[in-house]
Amino acid sequence: MPVDEQSELIHTGVARYLTEDLAGTGGSIKERVEDFVVEELPLYEPSGQGPHTFFEIEKTGISTFQALRSVAGALGVSPNRIGYAGLKDAQAVTCQVLSVEGVSPEAVMALDLPAIQIRWAERHRNKLKIGHLRGNRFTIRIRGVDESALADCQALLEVLTRRGVPNRYGLQRFGQRGDSGVLGKAVVLGDTQGFIEQLVGRPHPHESETVQTARALVDEGDWSAALEYFPFSMADERRALQALISSQGDYTAAYRSVPKRLKVFLLSAYQSVLFNRVLDARLETLDQVFDGDLAMKHPGRSVFRVEDAAVEQPRADRFEISPTGPIFGYKMIQPTGRQAELEDRVLAAEGMVPEDFRVGRGIKAKGGRRALRFPVYEPELWWDEGLMLRFWLSKGSYATALLAEIMKVPLVPELPEDVT
Repeated sequence: MPVDEQSELIHTGVARYLTEDLAGTGGSIKERVEDFVVEELPLYEPSGQGPHTFFEIEKTGISTFQALRSVAGALGVSPNRIGYAGLKDAQAVTCQVLSVEGVSPEAVMALDLPAIQIRWAERHRNKLKIGHLRGNRFTIRIRGVDESALADCQALLEVLTRRGVPNRYGLQRFGQRGDSGVLGKAVVLGDTQGFIEQLVGRPHPHESETVQTARALVDEGDWSAALEYFPFSMADERRALQALISSQGDYTAAYRSVPKRLKVFLLSAYQSVLFNRVLDARLETLDQVFDGDLAMKHPGRSVFRVEDAAVEQPRADRFEISPTGPIFGYKMIQPTGRQAELEDRVLAAEGMVPEDFRVGRGIKAKGGRRALRFPVYEPELWWDEGLMLRFWLSKGSYATALLAEIMKVPLVPELPEDVT
């Protein structure tokens, strides 16, 4: 069954806004590095004893992985010995806690590194692990707007604080060409030819002219010439094209040459597309629960079935619980009632059933549930060379989803603000 690119590419980001009836502020973010500040909120404080040293860094204009390599090199340890709780933006000023084993707090505090400041260091018993954070506090300046935008932003924040922010996956989830979901659907369907043709062909204007030329040559069937144009940095595409050439056009062989990790990632992107579609269909009732819904407790991720919506709705109004949408998979717990009908329609439109996500060859997606909204905590608003916005979010919630509602413009960050 071939992949239908047109239906897949209808949208991957924001289709509709919860605050559609309110004007967005417009403007731009990250014109300067200091316009976007992220402070990690720890899940716990270091105990003061133990073989590990916890320390907070403030980094400016570099990624988390660049910071890890810089710190590890200065301490003379492997980067694998540095623990961290989440990833932070490169084009920003960000504060986050790291850990290292077998190095004293004094040695860490003595570090003098470009673009990195050490704020404090204390001992702890265990290594810091991914997800060990409560959330992130953001301080963001929106430029290119005048002071009258304060009133618009205040009205938007009142709605989003009361009803919640749509918990959709943003554009960064779907790759530079926006086709990660297309490729993921091909993985689920076992459409090896459609997968390879999309992976190495079909030029996209967001890519360099050289890469567009390579893809155009693939579409023309001149695979050997195309291979000369693909840069060595595009290793997965080159490997698939080389397999296609050496097998004399065996798309199954070319598909098998693609690493499983990439196929799993692309499959998850397709799950994200489907979640966004369900979310958009449920947007007007984002803050309501219905009989048969699977609701998620805040904070945390425990899910329960709503048996009596009238009893549970006050909890939703207090933001103790939220309705969930599907991360489709063969073992995903199923809702009942109107939410089940909605999810069935979305999956049926793809010509699929949950069992299709048991792909085979070591690739399978059990599925799960994801809250349809997330809360905004302690929002503040003021003016200082632009519209200033401060708030904090629980881990796994994305500031870009909130900014999309406020600014009403596409937002594509370089890195996720957090690891879910």
